[in-house]
Amino acid sequence: MRLRQRLALLLALAFVGFAVPLQTTSVLAQASTAEMPPMPRPRPIGVPAEPAAQPAASEAAAAITQVTSVPQPVSLTARITAEGAPIPDGLVWRIFESSTDTNGEMALVAKSDEGTAQVELPPGEYVVHVAYGRAQISEPISVVPGNNTADFVLEAGALRLNSAVTGDIPIPPNMLKFDIFTGDDASRVMLAEGLLPNDIITLNAGTYHIISHFGTINAVVRADLRVEPGQLTDATLYHHAGQISFKLVSEERGEAIADVEWTVKTADGATIFTDLGAFPSTVLAEGDYLVFAKQGDQVFNREFQVSPGSAREIEVLTSIY
Repeated sequence: MRLRQRLALLLALAFVGFAVPLQTTSVLAQASTAEMPPMPRPRPIGVPAEPAAQPAASEAAAAITQVTSVPQPVSLTARITAEGAPIPDGLVWRIFESSTDTNGEMALVAKSDEGTAQVELPPGEYVVHVAYGRAQISEPISVVPGNNTADFVLEAGALRLNSAVTGDIPIPPNMLKFDIFTGDDASRVMLAEGLLPNDIITLNAGTYHIISHFGTINAVVRADLRVEPGQLTDATLYHHAGQISFKLVSEERGEAIADVEWTVKTADGATIFTDLGAFPSTVLAEGDYLVFAKQGDQVFNREFQVSPGSAREIEVLTSIY
């Protein structure tokens, strides 16, 4: 009996000893859980954590991109000289992207023919080309957010051309044409062709090579002329040539024979003129020539000389040749 009582006592003491530590552990766990902050959700292995500010930075970048792509107002003006007033009209504006494509071409993004060009362009770099007559200039510009203005100075002048025969003998305007080339002997470039006398052409300041054509054969005069900025240069070129007409006659100052084939050769035998009719005419440079008049199977000829002067008639006599 005593043995059973002792065993029961020992068992009771054992249960009491185990219960106290378990209860204490449970209370500590509850207190610890209440004081700790919530744990973050786990992320997949190998995926880096994104910074919290990233969404805000992306939105800011998108906002900047949107602002910088909005077209901005651009106003462009041009002057003949730096001291001159803006050119009111007659301008042609072309605006290109500054970068080239695979073909080496710059894309045209805007064009205007107003005196003051008003365009809208997204911020960036561009090349502006403005032409006033044959005067022109190309310059880069930068477009930024806000109002943009740019002023261009062409440093241009004007040229007016005419010609006469030596001795101030007038030439009919319809018999004159002018060509204008750049002044560089090594690589001349034609700037204008077939200009009429007294036409005014605008050019960048500089030296130009001028060719005056009197008629369509060999009466040609060349000259180098200087164009000054802001000035009109008047120039008259003088020809050593003459207007010549032909007729085939049976006697001096006789009636012209019809249906004649005409050929004119230089002294070295080069053919420079042919025609068919009773009264052919042309313009020839000063020098010695030989004319042939063919009627049917017969050919008549005559040597003649051209000197600067008024229009002249050459008779070919059938009774002599």
